Amino acid sequence: MILNIKDSAEYDVIAIGSALLDLTISVEDSFLRELGLEKGRMQLVDRERSTAILERIKVLPMEMTPGGSSANTLAGILNFSGRGLFLGSVGRDSHGDVYISETKKIGVETMIGRHDSITGHAITFITPDSERTFAVHLGAALQFSEDDVPDSVMGRGKVLHLEGYLFELDNLNAACQKAMRLAKDNGLAVSIDLSDPSLIGRIYDRLFSAVKDYADIVFVNEDEARVFTGKAERDALDALYELCPYAVVKLGAQGSLIKTGDRVYDVTAVKTQVVNTNGAGDMYAAGILYALTHGMQPVDAGKLASFASSRVVGQTGARLGEKLDIKTILAR
Repeated sequence: MILNIKDSAEYDVIAIGSALLDLTISVEDSFLRELGLEKGRMQLVDRERSTAILERIKVLPMEMTPGGSSANTLAGILNFSGRGLFLGSVGRDSHGDVYISETKKIGVETMIGRHDSITGHAITFITPDSERTFAVHLGAALQFSEDDVPDSVMGRGKVLHLEGYLFELDNLNAACQKAMRLAKDNGLAVSIDLSDPSLIGRIYDRLFSAVKDYADIVFVNEDEARVFTGKAERDALDALYELCPYAVVKLGAQGSLIKTGDRVYDVTAVKTQVVNTNGAGDMYAAGILYALTHGMQPVDAGKLASFASSRVVGQTGARLGEKLDIKTILAR
């Protein structure tokens, strides 16, 4: 199998994902107990509870940044001075306004639907010991549908990138199926990040079909690889490569593996002091997708991806606030 990428298009990557506003706030342990949140866990909360939490924290200092896996990957592509278009869904509320305006501010173009649900958000509570506790409400992100994918949009990009979470709900899956069909009709490569091992376990058949029928590029970490293929590391890489022409298995501190053109490339991890792993996989995907859309070889793609992800794990946030010097990275 051969991976073909368009030579030119308005956007390097068109990404579809859950539009979640990240709200980061520092609190004492007692505040978590007051809210009834279990320290150190990610907890999905319904609209009623989420509204109550938002009301409680609205007077406290917090950082607001657009988030979501695919959106983070697009932001990473902009760090490399690439071009991206994001499709998602937010509410008709102030948080939706913030999500759209802040996304555009960093240079990512948007085609975001507005729905009656409140904007999805991930509230990160950081306690004095630096531990993180998450309260997540998906809100309007769950309202994304085929209607939010215009027929003409795929003619404007080189790669369509999707996060695995989108395939679980029927309406989101239908939107993905439409987007992938349009991508193929318009000559785009399709990239899928399988997102989470438990997700793969829940909707294995649906994800397997998407990879087999549409994917040109697939990203998994070692746990996702094991659940999806029943194999580990290189054997998992080989199994993925049987389904698509560009397979990537991320191995954390042990680096990563890329297989394309019948060759395996070992990518060395860039050593760094780990502060936070949130967003590392998204930034890794950004490095690979930027390289692919700019005609770079797998060795150099791996260098960009490994370096960029190391910068993310060395800081507190899921996104980088700086442009990355490609020549300097490749010369390392």
